[in-house]
Amino acid sequence: MSFGVMGGPMQAQGHLQMTLRTQLWDQDPQMAADAPRWRVTDGLGVACETTLPETTLDRLAAMGHDLAMEAPDNAFGFGGAQLIARQENGIYAGGSEPRKDGHAVGF
Repeated sequence: MSFGVMGGPMQAQGHLQMTLRTQLWDQDPQMAADAPRWRVTDGLGVACETTLPETTLDRLAAMGHDLAMEAPDNAFGFGGAQLIARQENGIYAGGSEPRKDGHAVGF
């Protein structure tokens, strides 16, 4: 799979999230790009998209994290992902960031 997540301090965190979603949780590229994101800010601070499940937010808070909620349309804050994956059948699947302009195209 080739992919990238733009967005300054979110880049490495976004790369990890895309890798986990596609390689460990078997999400296709578009599912991974669409999914809610988070980013570590400072100390125990975690910025979370408002679309993260309530159970996830509750668990993070219970662990002592200081949560800051942000709208999912914040492409800079949560990065901009583009992914292309070769599937087992040899067909390529692409995913493009819903938080900003872009699309996946194949030929």
